[in-house]
Amino acid sequence: MAEPIRVVCTVTGADRPGVTATLFEALTAYESERVEVRDVEQVVLRGKLVLGVSLAVHGDAGALAGHLHKTCGRLGLTAEVLIGGPATPSVEQPRRQHVILLGRPLTAPAMAGAAARIAELGGNIDRITRLSKYPVTSLELIVSGVDGPHLRAALAESAKATGTDLAVEPAGLARRATRLVVFDVDSTLITGEVIEMLAEYAGRREEVAKVTEQAMRGELDFGASLKARVAELKGLDASVIDAVRHDLQLTPGARTLVRTLKRMGYLCGVVSGGFTQVTDQLVADLGLDFSAANTLEIVDGRLTGEVVGEIVDRPGKATALRNFAEKAGIPMSQTVAVGDGANDIDMISAAGLGIAFNAKPALRAVADTSLNQPYLDAILFFLGISRDEVEEADAGS
Repeated sequence: MAEPIRVVCTVTGADRPGVTATLFEALTAYESERVEVRDVEQVVLRGKLVLGVSLAVHGDAGALAGHLHKTCGRLGLTAEVLIGGPATPSVEQPRRQHVILLGRPLTAPAMAGAAARIAELGGNIDRITRLSKYPVTSLELIVSGVDGPHLRAALAESAKATGTDLAVEPAGLARRATRLVVFDVDSTLITGEVIEMLAEYAGRREEVAKVTEQAMRGELDFGASLKARVAELKGLDASVIDAVRHDLQLTPGARTLVRTLKRMGYLCGVVSGGFTQVTDQLVADLGLDFSAANTLEIVDGRLTGEVVGEIVDRPGKATALRNFAEKAGIPMSQTVAVGDGANDIDMISAAGLGIAFNAKPALRAVADTSLNQPYLDAILFFLGISRDEVEEADAGS
C-alpha cells in the first residue's frame, strides 16, 4: 500500500460557533479511502480563528485541497493548504518542551532573546499562550525540535540577560499528574526567619541573624549553626513563641498557591529547619498534608537552648521529602520542592522539579528553575496552571 500524503491546512478568519465542526464535516464528506487527522492546533485571539490541521491522505490530495478551499470560502475563511512529504517522519523528533517565561514586566527583548535562542538550536515555537497578566506576566511556549537540557541551558543565558524567570519542562501527561509540593518555611512560605524573631526577645537578634545569613549562603554547617543560634534562646519564657506565631506573615501569594494546589488534587507539605511550635500552626491554617521540623526543648515554661531529637538539616530535608513521597505513593519524579537557602540544596536536587525562590546563589546554581518575584503563587505558572484557572477555582468554591 502506498504511503499516505501529508496535507497541512491552515485556516484563518473570524471565529463563530460551528466553524470547526463544519470543517471536519467537510473532511468526512470528502470521497477518499481515508483521511487521518494526525495533529490539530486551534487558537482564537480577539475573535480571530487560527486552525491548523495535519492530515494523512490516502487518495487524491489535490482534490481534497480544492474541497477545503471551497468549504472555507463558503464560511468566509481563508485556507492555506500545503501538500507533500511523507505523512510519517522518518526520524524521531525530540520531545516537545513547555517553556514558561515570567517577568514583571515581561519585555519585548526578553521574548526576542528567547525566540532567537530557540531558533539557533533548530527548535520551533509551535504555540504561545498567556498564563497570567497578574501579579506577573507569564507566557507558555510549546517548543519542538530541540531536547530539554540544551534548551534550558540556552534559555537560561537569555533569561539572565533580560531579568526574566523561566522553566523548561517536557510535555506529557506527567506534567499535570497529581504531585507532592513541599516548601521550606522561613523566607519561603513565610517572610522572615522565626529564629531571629525569637532572638529579638532575648536581645540577640543581630548576632543570630548574622549566623543565619552565613548558613543560608552555605558558609556554615546548618546543624552546627542551628545549635549555636538556639543556644542564644536559653532562658526565654515559652510564651514568646505565642507572640511570634501571632506576628507570622505569609509570603504574598502563599495562601492562593496552597489553596489552588489543594483544589487541583496536589498534596502539600513543609520541611523546615525551624520549629514545630511554629510549623504546626501553618499546617493547621493552610491544611497541609505533611510537615517536618525541629522542636525546641521547653522545661518549666522556659526554653532550654536545645532542640529535641534528630535535627532537620540539609540532608534531613531531602530525607523528609522522600519519606513524604513514599507515604503518598508518589514517585520522586512527581515531586516539587521550593526553597531559598543552601540548606535546601539536597531537597531541591532530589525533587523532580526544584524551584529556588528569591534564593541565595548556592541554591540557584542547582535548582531546575528560579523565581525572583515577590509572589509565591507565581509558582503555579511554572506548573502550567493559568491565572484564569485559579480564578475559576476560587469562583466555584
